[in-house]
Amino acid sequence: MSELASESMGTARTAHAATERQRGSGMSGPTIVISPAPTANGDLHLGHIAGPFLAADVYTRYARAVGREVLFGSGVQDTSTFVTTTAHRLGTTPEALIRRSAKEVEATLGALGIAVDGFTGWESRFTTFVARFVRELYDLRRLEPRPMTFPYLPRTGEFLVDGHVAGACPVCLEESCAGLCEGCGHPVAAAELLDPRSTRYPDEPLEFRTAVVLVLPLERYRVQLRAHFAGLVATLRPHPARLLAELLSSRLPDFPVTYPISWGIPVQGGEFGGQVINPNAESAAWTMYCATVAAERRGGNPEAEDALCRRESGARIAYFLGADNIYPFAIVAPALMLAHGDRYALPKMFLTNEFYELDHEKFSTSRGHVVWGRELAARVPRDLTRFHLADDSPEFQRTSFNERALAERTGARLVDPWNRVADKVDAWVGRGPLAVSPRARELSARIVERFTAAYELPGFSLNRVARTVTRQLIRLAATAEEGGDFCQQVDVVLRCAAPILIDLAAVLPDTGITGAADRTHIEPLRLPRLSRVGG
Repeated sequence: MSELASESMGTARTAHAATERQRGSGMSGPTIVISPAPTANGDLHLGHIAGPFLAADVYTRYARAVGREVLFGSGVQDTSTFVTTTAHRLGTTPEALIRRSAKEVEATLGALGIAVDGFTGWESRFTTFVARFVRELYDLRRLEPRPMTFPYLPRTGEFLVDGHVAGACPVCLEESCAGLCEGCGHPVAAAELLDPRSTRYPDEPLEFRTAVVLVLPLERYRVQLRAHFAGLVATLRPHPARLLAELLSSRLPDFPVTYPISWGIPVQGGEFGGQVINPNAESAAWTMYCATVAAERRGGNPEAEDALCRRESGARIAYFLGADNIYPFAIVAPALMLAHGDRYALPKMFLTNEFYELDHEKFSTSRGHVVWGRELAARVPRDLTRFHLADDSPEFQRTSFNERALAERTGARLVDPWNRVADKVDAWVGRGPLAVSPRARELSARIVERFTAAYELPGFSLNRVARTVTRQLIRLAATAEEGGDFCQQVDVVLRCAAPILIDLAAVLPDTGITGAADRTHIEPLRLPRLSRVGG
């Protein structure tokens, strides 16, 4: 980390300041918010929600509340080999599993109020675009045929990649599947796993065979990637900063863009027509496609699937992702963009999270150690769920879900202080419009400043937003202020908390933040109350 960091701390601050000036001048295009698609092999549990999905939704709502154009894209990934391994374990077909999973994921996002603009899957328009994106790189001679060694299962006559083969990661020695190690985040070539075994037939002996695949020579782009991240290192959280420094400090391995297997997006024509595209090679094209679908569903009309990610669009890409997804989205995706020349603007925002656990153990659907998002939403008001997951978000280190802790934390930090504040506001309902003093307007402006500091990129923090909500509610519940001055501050706090507390904020005529602190009069609203979980 030290070498990469030493190149750049001042550069990063300068680059960030320039970005903020550009945004303030109205020159920038939309912000493209991307939460990487989960594999279409089941519903979403709280580990998925507490990390990238809630953070992306909250940031999107905030940015719109201050008048910015934001496009929020996500979906499900159907092309992962984990779809086929899960289908095999469940005794169903991959196609049936995909259909069921996509419906479940959409339903869970809706149940928790996570409003994705562009929800994508394996529709033909997407697969055609990905195949065309890869074919263009091949035609430009940016991809090269190289022999690569893979584990091979004689029983089925298959090469084993990604979810089909497991062993020990050669970097951190943790148990891992091929492709990407969840433990350390490093790429793991299937043939480099220690003591590899088939995940479907673990007792079957393996062989190692060679196949010629198309690779992207990542080393060709390492200098450009280092320069890019040298200007961003101060905006990254510690884990991705360290991982990127590790990855970029030595020669990058060739990245297999195609696999000699049958499940995935088929390569278009040529001598590699019998192969499929590596799911981790979809990251750049999928980002572009997500942005386009999101724009179309919000009434836009991009001229091409990649239009919003071209340099001239002025858009900026903000990834909200688990730290284990850094390699495909911070190394592979930018390298694929660079391989197209200077056509695309590289992503500059990477908001990561660590793993969210259940009772201090990893979520595990196979062991039944899991809390499904929709099941929790059915028994706990979603504002309380969203607040707790924000307050407990694993931003810098692993945190752990416990439903009793949810009840206690939301009761003490949200429900009780909110209800005391709402009781005080009720005394003024129907007596307005009430005058707001200059002092109260200044206090309201400070409230907005504190929330803004927690919401803005790159310092965005769900933890700090939730804690700011609690601190302001406790302060207001105890204050001697009343009348217009008190009601004004409560209104401003609710507006600033609206990206998390979406149901409480539904009482507001709008959730705009800009200008809310400057009002000279206010008409108090009757506010809803919250109930403790189990109370």
